[in-house]
Amino acid sequence: MSKKTRSMSQAKKTANFFSYLVLIVLSVIWLVPIVWVILTSFRAETGTYTPYFFPKGYTLDNYKKLFTDTNQFYFAKWFANTFIVAVCSCLISTFYVLATSYVMSRLRFKMRKPLMNVALILGMFPGFMSMIAVYYILKGIGLTQSLVALVLVYSGGAGLGFYVAKGFFDTVPKAIDEAAWIDGATKWQVFTKLTIPLSKSIIVYTVLTSFMGPWLDYIFVSVIMGDNYDKYTVALGLFKMLEREFITQWFTRYAAGSVLVSIPIAALFICMQKYYVEGATGGAVKG
Repeated sequence: MSKKTRSMSQAKKTANFFSYLVLIVLSVIWLVPIVWVILTSFRAETGTYTPYFFPKGYTLDNYKKLFTDTNQFYFAKWFANTFIVAVCSCLISTFYVLATSYVMSRLRFKMRKPLMNVALILGMFPGFMSMIAVYYILKGIGLTQSLVALVLVYSGGAGLGFYVAKGFFDTVPKAIDEAAWIDGATKWQVFTKLTIPLSKSIIVYTVLTSFMGPWLDYIFVSVIMGDNYDKYTVALGLFKMLEREFITQWFTRYAAGSVLVSIPIAALFICMQKYYVEGATGGAVKG
């Protein structure tokens, strides 16, 4: 091995060492708060702070009391509300996104490009900018403080986020569609019976992203629901546990609730991570 080759090999090893070192440090920074919250959820002592990292006593009472102690908070009801809103919004949003992206990928019509550009520009603005307008619209039609309002808010503008799915549909050969049309299939049949079965990865990607928004959102829920505790979702309900008059008694239960809220998201990503990555990368091939 030449001197130059040995030098390059040593430089590569040094670069790899520092790269792995940085990754390890970042992993520790990321994992420590998660581990602390999980440990706190099992902590027997109440209160927000203890001078030690590992609890001196462990208990499942924090999880039990989340569902049984309903004098102040209704976690079981909030969890059910969140699940209903997330599932309904996910189904509607997934249909909107897939239908819109398929139309933009396959059909050619007037104003197609301007519409895509407008959707792209609108998608650059954060959703909460429309929060006040959305609230007054819902108030005008009498839908504030209802789960239906949340479903409408989360799914109403979902079709604007079609770019990733459109990029995926652009990679599906149009010859498949044309062959089906020759055999007498309608555009709807081509979409539902040919394109959708070939698009498992982008469907999983769309389902996960559509589910996460309603499951984790706090801002829109706090505006729309106001003081209607019975219609809260878990994100807003958990935040209420941190108010001054509740935080000492409820902090460990808040940690337990945070763990429970994260389980469905973690389970979905673990089970579907292969399709999620394929959908994200497949949709990035062609815009």
